[in-house]
Amino acid sequence: MARIAGINVPDNKKVPYSITAIFGIGINFANDIVKKANVDPDKQMKDLTEEEIEKIRQIINNDYQVEGDLKMVVSGNIKRLKEINTYRGVRHLKNLPARGQRTKTNARTKRGKKITMGSGRKQANLKT
Repeated sequence: MARIAGINVPDNKKVPYSITAIFGIGINFANDIVKKANVDPDKQMKDLTEEEIEKIRQIINNDYQVEGDLKMVVSGNIKRLKEINTYRGVRHLKNLPARGQRTKTNARTKRGKKITMGSGRKQANLKT
């Protein structure tokens, strides 16, 4: 199993799809990296030579921001949005979707488990 940018990339996939396991590299960047390294995109990772893997490593290290560095940049951007109280920053603070999705229904992933208002709760409010 090849190790690139601190990640064990899968051996049983073709090279472009295999290096998408690295945070910050999608399929378009992966295709660009494979072209720059002059590697056959139809090869699987297990069939690459050590020199080809090293070329891919060098290109990723020199040209792309991936994994920990990229995560720090993203979290810094979100922190900046929160500090200057932009709309998107406030949505992040309130744990709500920040890109215009509806929240009356859906948005369960962001908002958490549904809380039902039972009849016992209504009676408790009426007594006080």
